[in-house]
Amino acid sequence: MRLKEKQIEAQLATVKGWKLRGKQISSLYVFQDFVQAIRFVNRVARVAESMNHHPDIDIRYNKVRLTLTTHDEGGLTVRDFRLAKKIGEIKPN
Repeated sequence: MRLKEKQIEAQLATVKGWKLRGKQISSLYVFQDFVQAIRFVNRVARVAESMNHHPDIDIRYNKVRLTLTTHDEGGLTVRDFRLAKKIGEIKPN
């Protein structure tokens, strides 16, 4: 079920580094080099697959932007914030 504005604000306060952008949340991660960025993306992929909820991923050399939304709900749901929290637990290296 899609979250309402106040619910989104409350959930956003629980995920460090994530910003609201329209009907999605995103976070930018910066690494020393491309290889470290890809290692991080691979860790994110394993977590996302286990939760059956997948971020949009943009990789630009050592920068990785993750974007979350629940496409079939047309906006943000608790699934997005659960995944954002799990991603926050991933060690950068």
